[in-house]
Amino acid sequence: MFGVKKSILARLALLLATLIWGSSFVMMKTAVTDIPPNLLLATRFTGACLILAAVFSRKLKKALSEEPKKYLIAGALAGAALFAAYCTQTYGLMRTSPGKNAFLTAVYVVIVPFLFWPVDRKRPTVDNITAAVLCVAGIGLVSLSGASSAAASSLTGDILTLIGGFFYACHIIVLARTASGCDPVVISILQFGSAAVLAWITTFTFEGVPDYAKLPWTGGLAFSVCYLVFACTAVALMLQTVGQKYTSPSSAALILSLESVFGVLFSIMFGDEALSLQIIVGFVLIFVAILCSELSPIDKIKRRSKSVSTVDPDIGSY
Repeated sequence: MFGVKKSILARLALLLATLIWGSSFVMMKTAVTDIPPNLLLATRFTGACLILAAVFSRKLKKALSEEPKKYLIAGALAGAALFAAYCTQTYGLMRTSPGKNAFLTAVYVVIVPFLFWPVDRKRPTVDNITAAVLCVAGIGLVSLSGASSAAASSLTGDILTLIGGFFYACHIIVLARTASGCDPVVISILQFGSAAVLAWITTFTFEGVPDYAKLPWTGGLAFSVCYLVFACTAVALMLQTVGQKYTSPSSAALILSLESVFGVLFSIMFGDEALSLQIIVGFVLIFVAILCSELSPIDKIKRRSKSVSTVDPDIGSY
């Protein structure tokens, strides 16, 4: 019973994270126009790391005093994958259309089960493959609904975006392998710190020494940056780390792929895109994919919980 509740709560945490990220497209559009991409990433990751480190300082000190090597290695690997994913996706977005960028990034839904196969020796199931195909097809219909021949992307942008999708898959796998037995909040803090260091190195190398005073600050830009730092990075990525601890990598990838769907929904809400038959069909395909992937595992957990009375060892671990 406890296992089922944690599984459901974990999925809700992942869903909330994707909802927040979906809303971030409006903010990113405002911020990236006035702030260089790597500087924006460095600011996001640094701010998120400092906020969570201040709030959860006791957890951080305790974890680093008890198992410093384990946590530092896990945080460094997760942060490296996270920065690589964000950086390549952002540069891909600069060279391709937003719809195509969202669609090509979503290939990590397909990649995760196969990437997890050699790592954990767990073969992708028929449900994994079917759900992934349906989900990517649905995301394609939703994300590419506004694409036109005039917004055709370059080959470089497409390749960078696909590489970003691969790194997102790597990030999910790294968390799946390192979060077990670790405090997910501490892992979140350390991965933000690692990603921030890489972002600052990239900023100084390719964008020069930043000068915040020379940026065209307005109320809208300041709000966008604060929202990206706090909600889209600190809160959403911590929800992902916590939620993924109790969710299989394949299911986590499928839920997280809804980011592009929520992005379109917010675009419709703000009047930037009209609801069409193509979008509706895409939503239906994605909904069927989630049912295909999610209902079967939960039913299996429920059946096991009726026959096993032992307490889940992960309860209260964070």
